[in-house]
Amino acid sequence: MSAGLWPIGELLPHARPMLLLDEALSYDAEGAVAAVTIRPDHPFAGPDGVPAHVGIEFMAQTCGVWAGAEARREGGAVRLGFLLGTRRYRAARPFFRFGERLEITARLVFRDQGMGVFDCRIGGAGGEMLAEAQLSVYQPEDVGGNS
Repeated sequence: MSAGLWPIGELLPHARPMLLLDEALSYDAEGAVAAVTIRPDHPFAGPDGVPAHVGIEFMAQTCGVWAGAEARREGGAVRLGFLLGTRRYRAARPFFRFGERLEITARLVFRDQGMGVFDCRIGGAGGEMLAEAQLSVYQPEDVGGNS
């Protein structure tokens, strides 16, 4: 994985509060790893923590970290991408708990003409598997239709 890490805000075309990840931990040609600590001020926090289904967006943003790092390595601009679908999302429990640090891994399975498939996993303390899924994503060359 890459040693020269860019700040998370330079890899994703998101702004807070919708930039849900805290940091990019690593990335290479095969995928990326990012992290977030669950806090009470999280935009999706409820009384019990952050609902596990928000993990799908954590995974999607980690796929975006990979795409953003690839663009930066090639000297290009970070571009918007779209989550097309999720297969087999499984969460070990209904909420991510306050104070918990999550590590999200996205491993590239397939890529062709802007389409990508990633195997994703959310791990907790001690490597506990908290959620997993396969995500299909799309990153068009030009979102605005301008050439």
